[in-house]
Formats: sequence, C-alpha cells, structure tokens
Amino acid sequence: MNPSTALLTDHYELTMIQAALASGHADRRCVFEAFARRLPDGRRYGVVAGTGRALEALRDFRFGQEELDFLARQRVVDRRTLDWLADYRFTGDITGYAEGEVYFPGSPLLVVESTFAQGVVLETLFLSILNHDSAVASAASRMSGVAQDRPCVEMGSRRTHEEAAVASARAAYLAGFASTSNLEAGRRHGIPTMGTAAHSYTLLHGDERESFTHQLASLGPATTLLVDTYDVTGAVDLAVELAGTALGGVRLDSGDLVNQAFEVRAQLDRLGATDTRIVVTSDLDEYAIAALQAAPVDAYGVGTKVVTGSGHPAAGMVYKLVSREGDGGGMEGVAKASKDKASVGGRKYALRRRSPEGVATEEIVGINETPENDGDDRGLMVPLVRAGEVVAPTDVHTAREHHTLARAELPPSAWRLSQGDPALPTTYLDDWS
Repeated sequence: MNPSTALLTDHYELTMIQAALASGHADRRCVFEAFARRLPDGRRYGVVAGTGRALEALRDFRFGQEELDFLARQRVVDRRTLDWLADYRFTGDITGYAEGEVYFPGSPLLVVESTFAQGVVLETLFLSILNHDSAVASAASRMSGVAQDRPCVEMGSRRTHEEAAVASARAAYLAGFASTSNLEAGRRHGIPTMGTAAHSYTLLHGDERESFTHQLASLGPATTLLVDTYDVTGAVDLAVELAGTALGGVRLDSGDLVNQAFEVRAQLDRLGATDTRIVVTSDLDEYAIAALQAAPVDAYGVGTKVVTGSGHPAAGMVYKLVSREGDGGGMEGVAKASKDKASVGGRKYALRRRSPEGVATEEIVGINETPENDGDDRGLMVPLVRAGEVVAPTDVHTAREHHTLARAELPPSAWRLSQGDPALPTTYLDDWS
C-alpha cells in the first residue's frame, strides 16, 4: 500500500470542511477548475504536466489512523470533521486537458465536479503537482523545441529536492527531452538514463592519460570523455589517441561553448574522428541552446534551468470554485471579482480552433456549453476520473506522445523566445453573467 497523500495539503482545506459541515453546505454540488490566469513573461504557451501524478496521488488520498491521530492531537478540526475525513473517498468526476497538452490563459486544465467538501480538499494537492511539473515541462518544451533534432538530457537532480528531481525528470521527458541522469526517474517512470563521468573522476588520477585510459577500458570507446578539466585541445588529441576514431563523444562544460564547439569539431575531423559527438553542458537554458544551434553541437545537457522552470519555478495555476448548486437545485456560476484576481464563472468546455491545414489558431472556451466544431477543430476536454475511478492513462510515455502532436500544430509564433503575446488568443463564447 502506498503512503497516504492526505496530509500533503494546507490546514485551511480542512477547516473549510469543518465550517461547511456545520453550515450544512458541505454536500452542495460544486464545480472547481484549475487554470492559469496568464503565462509567465516571455512564454508563448504552457505545457500541462503532472496530471498523471496527480491522479495517482488521488488514489492514495485517504485519512488513515495515523493521519487522523495527528489531526486530533493538533486540534486542527473537530470530532465530526475527523469522522467525515475517516470515510473520505472522492466519488466525483474530473475532466480536463490530457497530460502533455499545451495550454493558454484561461484554459480549463482540470474541471472537478463533486460536493464542495470532496472537491475543496484536493486544491493544494493538485496545484502543488501541476504548478511544479507544468513549470518544468513548459521550460523543457521550449528547450527541446529550440534544439530541434539535437537531443537534450535532463541532469538537474543536484539542483533541487530529491523528489522534485524525479518529478522534474518526468516532466522534462514528457516535453521532449531524450533522457535523464536520474536513476530513480528511470526506475519509476521508464525514462532512458545516461551519464559517464564528472571532473572529480579526472582529478582522481595522476593525469588525463591515466583517467581516460581507465574510463575507456571500463566503459569502452563509445563512452563520452570530459575534455575541459585542463586544456581542451590537448585533451581532445589524447582522447582520440587512446580511443581511436571510434570515440563516442567528448563533453564541453565551460568556457566559450560556441567557439570551442567549432574548434573541437574541426580538430576531431582532422584526427579522423568524424563521428565523435560533441556534448555541451554548463548552465544551459533555451537562449543558450538557441545560440548554440549555429555551432556543431550534437547534444545538450541541461540542469539547473530546466528543473527550476528556467526562471519560472511555478506555473501560476489556481484552483477556483466556478459553479455551485443553487437553492432551487440548479447550477449557478460564481466568480471572484477582486482586482487582478478575477475569475470567470460557469463550468468550462474547451476546443482548439484549427485552420484547414491543421494549424492551431485560437483557444475557444465555452461556458456551460460545448463549443461547436467547424470540422477542422480539436476538442480538448477528456475524462480523467469517473465516479471516483481514474479512467485516464497516468504514464509519462502516453503524455510525451500527446505533447509531440499538440506542439506540432502550434503556429510559428509559438517558437519565439522574445517577449510577446501567447501564441493563441483565448476566446470565451459567452459572458456567463
């Protein structure tokens, strides 16, 4: 049995339930939605990631005796609420964007239909996963998109929390990275892993000749040798001398990477190692990768910038009540009207308007109705949970395939790294009020 995820939440989620139980409104039918009011500065689209992890966490959202004892000792809620939590099972429905989908401001990424109490308690759990994973995936998608056919390797485990490292590797792979350095991500999610040696391995030995000799003897000539510990030119000469022209790769991790890549490529070619790949690392982000696209680089290793969302470590998603059961039994839209944090009431349905050529042109969001497909469009809402049971795939490989297709239909403006508007405008079909 997996550990409970029930306490991965905020204190006020439970005190709201206590108050709603006392008022008699805890079982009122409600609709909650997760969405982003805006994209981070400079982003033309976002990537939905973490949905699979969130659905798996929902399966384990149970208040066992250990969790209940903690809440009782801390006097977080009263006995009536503890009894309600002891029997908690989500029995509602959740629809939303498929994991790997691209999104824009206002996109209804998750639509949770349940009682108030069943839905409100999931807010923190869902947002903590979606905000982190979507931030990483959005950055990774820009990086892998700029890199085009040159593979990106996620290698940021040492720059974040140990569990965040696993989640980051999953999100980056979803968004087009080819592999990860994180072995737990490989075991848990089936992501390809790779890695060879750091500078410490070179420094362990008396000199580079001894270091390279032992690495090649152990790992074979297809390995990648780190050539910037001392002198790059000398190290490349030595690498080809020892490994021969079948040397798999060399890695550059410092200095003027663009110029070095040109120099090393010319040097390798002169030595006959025309198939030896050049791998570049060193605090890369999408802008550095774009600059390196003009250089003869074969692969990129990205660490800090991808696991921290390349300057935007959270996606800015919120989880809001948008519809509730009225006194007459029907559903009525509700929304915040506060300055800079207004929301749009009513249950949402979304569709991506596309040209006859299949290029996305607009995000259409219907309020309390499904937008009409004109024949070229693509519906975005898919079932995720039905009557409390997860019905959507939760694996990263399905999400990766979906992202590849979704990203391919975006217009050219989506690839710009400069400041600007989202690649697609979001249009609401009707004013709910």
